[in-house]
Amino acid sequence: MEVLMMEERIYTIPLRDVINKSVRTKRAPRAIKKIKQFLKRHMKAEIVKIDNELNEKIWERGIQKPPARVRVKAVKEGNVVIATLAE
Repeated sequence: MEVLMMEERIYTIPLRDVINKSVRTKRAPRAIKKIKQFLKRHMKAEIVKIDNELNEKIWERGIQKPPARVRVKAVKEGNVVIATLAE
């Protein structure tokens, strides 16, 4: 029987470079990709899933103005990371 270790961490992910280096109409989708890439690197996982609350926070001000940074709570179960908005 396989025992799954749950690992939980809180990260502040900077998104300002995405904002500054992206065309205005692609900023929010690139911010989502940056969050997934960041969590893959730091949590050493292959699959990253983003919670609906976090997605709504990124898209809150539209496609052109995602937040400059976001605090994320990442929970790793096996090889899957689930990212939620940290309180």
